[in-house]
Amino acid sequence: MLELYQFELSQYSEKVRLILDYKGLEYRKIEVVPGIGQVELFRMTGQRQVPVLKDGNKFIVDSTQIAKYLDLEYPDRPLIPQNPKQRGLCLMIEEWADESIGIKSRKALYYAITQDENFRKSLLPANTPDVLKALVQEVPKDLLKFLGFGVGYTPDVVRNAIVDLKQDLEALTLLLAESPYLVGDEPSLADLAVAGLSLLIKFPEGSYVDIPPALRGKGVPELADNPVYEPFFNWRDRLYAQFRKPLKGSTSPQSGSAPTQIEID
Repeated sequence: MLELYQFELSQYSEKVRLILDYKGLEYRKIEVVPGIGQVELFRMTGQRQVPVLKDGNKFIVDSTQIAKYLDLEYPDRPLIPQNPKQRGLCLMIEEWADESIGIKSRKALYYAITQDENFRKSLLPANTPDVLKALVQEVPKDLLKFLGFGVGYTPDVVRNAIVDLKQDLEALTLLLAESPYLVGDEPSLADLAVAGLSLLIKFPEGSYVDIPPALRGKGVPELADNPVYEPFFNWRDRLYAQFRKPLKGSTSPQSGSAPTQIEID
C-alpha cells in the first residue's frame, strides 16, 4: 500500500491526499512528529519537509513531483490533459497555486489565530490537556504578534498576504463562473491543487481532515466569510464531495483514514 508521510494540517499534504482520493488509490497516512520525526524523514529521503510518498522502495518528495509520479505509474483518471493548451494552463495554474495560495494561506491562518482565541484553541490536537488549551486561549495578542516577527510574519507581511489572497479568490471565482473546472470539462491537477491548497483559508464542511468538528467550514476572517468568494468555496466543497474520501467514523458512506501518528522507525 502507498504510504503518505504528512502533517494533517499541511495544505500541501492535503493537495496530495485529494489527488490520491481522486485516483481511487488506497494509502496509509503517517503523521510525522515535528522534530524527531523530521530528522528520521531526512535520513530516509534527504529532506525534512512533507509530503513524502512511499511506493514500495521508492520515496517521492514534493507535492508536484508526487502528482506527476502518480499520473505516470497510475494512469487511471489522468491529472494532466493531453491537449497542449489545456496541459500548459493546467501546469501553470498548479505552479501558481503552489507559490501563491500555498504560501500565503499560512500567513492568513496566522492572522486568524491572532484574532480569535477560540479558533487557535480549536486547532490544538484533541488530546491536548484542558489546562494547556486554556493557556493557549489566553495568550495575549501582543505576544502572538511578537512571535510572528520571529518567523517573518510582521503585520505588513500578513496584511499583504490577505490582500493578495483576496485577488486570488476573486480570479478563481471569475474563472469558475461559467465553467465546471479550471481547465476543460474534466477535473485536472489544476483543480485538485487549488482545492487542496485552499485548506487553511477555509476548512471543508465535511469530515475530511482530522480537526475538531467546530472548525469545519470555518477559516480566515475576510476570506472564508466573504460572500463574494462563496461560489469558489461551494465549488471546492462540491469537488470534495465528489472525490475526497471522508475520515473513518464519519456518517458518510465512503471510507477514509485518520492519520497514524508515529515518530518513524
